[in-house]
Amino acid sequence: MATDTCEMATGSLDETIDFVSRIRERVGQVVVGQDVVVERLLIALFTSGHILLQGVPGIAKTLLASTLSKAIHLDFSRIQFTIDLLPSDILGSEILDQQSGTFRTHRGPIFTNLLLADEINRAAPKVQSAMLEAMQERKVTLGNKAHPLPTPFLVIATQNPVEQSGTFELPEAQLDRFMLLHRLGYPEPEHEREILRRNMQLGVRREGSGAVARSEFDSIDSEPVGSPEMLVQAMEAVHQVHVSDTFLEHVIEIVDRTRRHPDLELGASPRAGIAMTRAARARALIHGRTYVSPEDLYELAEDVMLHRIRPNYAALAEGRSASTALEEILQEVSA
Repeated sequence: MATDTCEMATGSLDETIDFVSRIRERVGQVVVGQDVVVERLLIALFTSGHILLQGVPGIAKTLLASTLSKAIHLDFSRIQFTIDLLPSDILGSEILDQQSGTFRTHRGPIFTNLLLADEINRAAPKVQSAMLEAMQERKVTLGNKAHPLPTPFLVIATQNPVEQSGTFELPEAQLDRFMLLHRLGYPEPEHEREILRRNMQLGVRREGSGAVARSEFDSIDSEPVGSPEMLVQAMEAVHQVHVSDTFLEHVIEIVDRTRRHPDLELGASPRAGIAMTRAARARALIHGRTYVSPEDLYELAEDVMLHRIRPNYAALAEGRSASTALEEILQEVSA
């Protein structure tokens, strides 16, 4: 019996590694130099988490999400968040049918497998808070009735730095719903060189008697490299990854230290420990391992923890940040 279980785990591992490799190859055909971001997206997808991508406009955040959805043949919706957006524009509403005198349900774009919430922090806090129930409980309440969301359901949100004009800071309750917050920077010179080369080769697309310049979105191959069933197998394989008691103790210690650090007024919630464990299992699987390692913890710590902690005023006055405090905690735990 034990041998059969081992063989099943090995088979699932090999299939998942092949699945991940095909997705990475597909994304790499469209997006240059974003291997770490693709890994984080897959972690969120394999663990039913949500991910927030932070960075300045124009660094392919939207292109990444669109490419991923087509690679696995998932239903995809995109919402451009703006200051005048209403909760009903996302969730839907009940509409009165004048002829029958009854209400009918109009479902919003949130009823999808993969939801791209583009520039989420440009909408008012009321709209951002409207997504809390959907992200946590995977259902939406319209009127007096709860409507379950499709499975899988994943929110890939993008946000611009809060220093930019027209942005709002996301509330802590909503940030805590995001399993990962990954920060993207500008591409390296060699990657940017390749981006320019590819862009010059896009050409134009004829439409009727006219034409339009092609964009990177036109280069996305609509033929999927995997199926939803393969995604389900990968999600099941994640739960076969072994997590040692020592790893759990390190996670607990890091989370606890964030609550006692003198520079932090807000420590990590219990969701942080859950997110770290789940993300570490998925990362181990993506890297071809059936067990988590300290490497997974330290590689993911910033993406899992940093958006869940907040420095106090005294620390800010001395030029210290949440990132500095987290780095100190990680060094203390690894010592």
